[in-house]
Amino acid sequence: MADRIVLNSVSYHGHEAIENILGELKSHGCTKALVCSDPDLIKFGVTGKVTALLDAAGFPYDVYSDIKANPTIENVQHGVSVFNASGADSIIAIGGGSAMDTSKAIGIIAKNPEFADVRSLEGVAPTKNHAVFTIAVPTTAGTAAEVTINYVITDVEKKRKFVCVDTNDIPEVAVVDPDMMSTMPKGLTAATGMDALTHAIEGYITKAHCTISDMFHLEAIRLISANLRGAVQNTPEGREGMALGQYIAGMGFSNVGLGVVHSMAHGLSALYDTPHGVACAIILPTGLEYNLPVAGKRYRAIGKAMCVAGIDAMEDEEAALATIAEVKKLSHDVGIPENLKGILKEEDVQFLAESAYADACRPGNPRDTSVEEITELYKSLM
Repeated sequence: MADRIVLNSVSYHGHEAIENILGELKSHGCTKALVCSDPDLIKFGVTGKVTALLDAAGFPYDVYSDIKANPTIENVQHGVSVFNASGADSIIAIGGGSAMDTSKAIGIIAKNPEFADVRSLEGVAPTKNHAVFTIAVPTTAGTAAEVTINYVITDVEKKRKFVCVDTNDIPEVAVVDPDMMSTMPKGLTAATGMDALTHAIEGYITKAHCTISDMFHLEAIRLISANLRGAVQNTPEGREGMALGQYIAGMGFSNVGLGVVHSMAHGLSALYDTPHGVACAIILPTGLEYNLPVAGKRYRAIGKAMCVAGIDAMEDEEAALATIAEVKKLSHDVGIPENLKGILKEEDVQFLAESAYADACRPGNPRDTSVEEITELYKSLM
């Protein structure tokens, strides 16, 4: 069976990368953009770094900011209406995963109106047309939504998140500029960074991993583990390393999938509005322990990428446990809680376990699981 790799048509990386946005819009014949960004980024002038470039060039745009931390069906539906009424022919998504995911859904539905029922996009959606031409500008180093074929929407009515997988949703252009990430507070930097590490590690051990994705994931693990602490302290080197590392992780997992850690994290965000990266970081060591009997031999390479001392001389199990310990240490060093105490309610565990089992990420987990086993994993984190 052939391995499929889907990436952006073009991506820009490094300081002043946003200077390329206007040229990409013009080269694609665009005449007006809908800038999708969340209210805080607009308030604190981050979005303005891009709109100032558009203003200086006299390029028309409207702004859509009805975007929540965990974007909802209603946010998407409103955004589609705004896009259709604006006369825009392109989207500039500025923000973290929330802005990116909202923009992807808007762009898909605008070009595939038969999927106006947002729930119909869950899973592998059989859309026919590529989304509206989109330039994705991340302001967090974690989700890698600018390079993935996935997006996640919250169904408030059913108290769950659902994952949409569609090669037609990938932004044509990604602009990964570490200067756009310099105002991220420490907590958000840590959470999104651990999300990126989870992407890389789960992608490396997922059932569908391949030679190309392995290459991406191991380099991402190396970059993230070397730079996340610095990024939390807002060093230029840390920011730049994380910007690149999280993107490379996205190049991998977008094409091979994730696992039970993400499945479990999605439910926590939907039910309690827990930041996705925090949920992933808390669950990741437990997920690694759970998957050790099946995927443990692959943990040595993860540990080497994280520079675990003496790992070459260790037996497989010792190397695996040392790798898990290093993941825990990194998470602790950047201020992530150790468990779900104060977050998870016992009466919700069964519902969350069922939701995690139904989640689109769960089948990629290297170890086959069940609702009952996921229930026990949640309980072990309380």
